[in-house]
Amino acid sequence: MLSNGTFAVAIIKRQVVIVQAARTHSKREKYLDVQTFAPFGERVFLASDVPHARVASSDILTILPLGDKSHITDNQGILELPQQSFSKFVELSTRQQKRCESLWKSWISRRF
Repeated sequence: MLSNGTFAVAIIKRQVVIVQAARTHSKREKYLDVQTFAPFGERVFLASDVPHARVASSDILTILPLGDKSHITDNQGILELPQQSFSKFVELSTRQQKRCESLWKSWISRRF
């Protein structure tokens, strides 16, 4: 499912982030060992507060295409995505935000 070094978009702690597989994972594995990157600016991501995480495979929203030439500097923990991958990240972030807002509105309407 996920090869070592492959980038993906995932949900961690209700946040949409970029993750990189820390090792090769099979389709049968329920949890994936990843390195996490939080958004910092236009197409730039920084290693998050907890750079190594274990996430459920169901939390992976999409795997970014291998053809993308992501620029990563390991010693500084900086990742720069190509425009196409960043657009996909923004789309998934927006979708997650709308979903959370919808759930909040429905919860508020039931309370009052």
